[in-house]
Amino acid sequence: MAFDAGFLAAVAAELKTVAIGAAIEKIYQPEHDAIVLQMRTFAGGKRLLLNAGSANPRVGFTEIPMENPQNPPQFCMLLRKRLSGARLSRVWQEGFERVLVMEWDTRDEMGFPTKSRLVAEMMGKYSNLIFTDGEGKIFAVLRPVDFTTSTLRQVLPGMRYELPPPQQKTDPLHTSLEAFLSAYAAGGDRPADRWITTTFLGVSATVAREIVYRVTGETDTALSEIDPSELFAVFSGVFSDVKNKNFSPCIIFDEKGAPREYAFLPLLQYKERRDMQSPSALLDVWFGTRDREARVKQRATDILRLLANARTRISHKLELQRAELAECEKGEEYKRMGDLIVANCYMLQRGDTKVTLTDYEDYRDDGTFGTVEVALDARLSPTANAQRYYKKYTKSKNARVELTRQIALGEAELLYLATVDAALSTAETPTDLLEIREELTRSGYASRVKAAERKGRGTPAPAFAEYRTTGGYRVLCGKNNLQNEYITHKIATKTDFWFHAKNKPGSHVVMLLEGKGEPPAEDFTEAASIAAIFSAAEGAPLTEVDYTTVRNLKKAPGAKPGYVVYHTNWSATVSPDKEEIAKLRIK
Repeated sequence: MAFDAGFLAAVAAELKTVAIGAAIEKIYQPEHDAIVLQMRTFAGGKRLLLNAGSANPRVGFTEIPMENPQNPPQFCMLLRKRLSGARLSRVWQEGFERVLVMEWDTRDEMGFPTKSRLVAEMMGKYSNLIFTDGEGKIFAVLRPVDFTTSTLRQVLPGMRYELPPPQQKTDPLHTSLEAFLSAYAAGGDRPADRWITTTFLGVSATVAREIVYRVTGETDTALSEIDPSELFAVFSGVFSDVKNKNFSPCIIFDEKGAPREYAFLPLLQYKERRDMQSPSALLDVWFGTRDREARVKQRATDILRLLANARTRISHKLELQRAELAECEKGEEYKRMGDLIVANCYMLQRGDTKVTLTDYEDYRDDGTFGTVEVALDARLSPTANAQRYYKKYTKSKNARVELTRQIALGEAELLYLATVDAALSTAETPTDLLEIREELTRSGYASRVKAAERKGRGTPAPAFAEYRTTGGYRVLCGKNNLQNEYITHKIATKTDFWFHAKNKPGSHVVMLLEGKGEPPAEDFTEAASIAAIFSAAEGAPLTEVDYTTVRNLKKAPGAKPGYVVYHTNWSATVSPDKEEIAKLRIK
């Protein structure tokens, strides 16, 4: 699903309602392609995100926490210089393009009132943020576009801003019945939704399928099978709502609870849908997980490569060790051969290569004994051959003990790598990734990951997540093993409660009593839900969570970071609601 022109119109309407007259308090650039404007509106503090990334371009208010770099980029510094304290005076969408213009009342270097504009072009891989004066002269560009990049339009400081080259499509907001019927006649027999997206400007595939569904009850109907008048009636109704700013944003989830589709209108083609209060709230739900996963994938390439290589290496090593352990099962057979040689030594001579010996332990029903063929080394005496088999037996017995120990170590290392994987899946900020690198350094992987040293003196405390339950209890959640170790062994007291998803890699969660007494059942459920969400069981309908008091936890000497042992605990099965738990988080 793309951030189409219809959804941008919904965002523009929200900005006009909430943010006109709002003043900019702070400006951040948490990512190289994203700007956050901290604004003071009549509805309170708001953070406006303008993301020009090729994967997730969008504009909207956000509640997702983002960490800012210590040294802001040049584009951010210029915006701070020119826009700090500015008030939003106008917002408009250029036609039905994915271009949003925000005009600000500000002051120039001499203190005179002036106008500035921030243009957000949300066009996939061509997305950009452009800062101009009130007349369109460009001050700064997030991604400069010169002749080497495009021969159609250049976007450089000092030039006059021009809109992107127009597409050869019809504006759906101003399409008459005659123009619609004319385009229909030239449409042929292709799928109706494909005809809509290729003929009209700014319409996403999801919205096009919805229009076709509202006419025919199907999403894949051919254009020739639809009555053009009925199709125009639905088509014009959808875009009349856009012109009249009647938006009903909704989001669709798949069977695993992951976002699947979204749009600025109700998607009747899906039986189950969730209506959202605002387009910005919808974008937070849709892009929250995607943004985090994209940041982790981009910034943690070395860690991901290390984990993949380590898993492959350890799994191959375990496969070989298990094969050797299976061979060690022949040890008893070697001992038996040695015993047979000793028992029948008087029958053997040096130079024999094999001999058939009577096995006195194999007594049969007919009163005879079984026989066994034994291979011999012709260079050795019978006694030496027996000793050779005994040595093989002793070697296999010792190997069995050592291989069992090595296999246990390898399996423990795979479990540890699984906890690092789980930490990567919950990492939210660059600091989280830095702590994971520090953890891998402590665990002996320092030469395989980027330098993990922090700048400045000392090592700051790990930046764990913090929640407050309905009953007012503080709940701390570690997002990696360093944070797990810190909150469990440094912050929590012996009487506090500790939670962890049962038999799953995941976060340590600690509920601090702070002298309040034992919490109500609802608070226990909320803390257990946090542990379930921050674990490898995330997304499961039901998750079993172990919980106990911190006094019951033991840390084995020499164990990996975050590893604890406990034998006394209770268990609870929870079905966590991520949205409700997110409301408990302390920003």
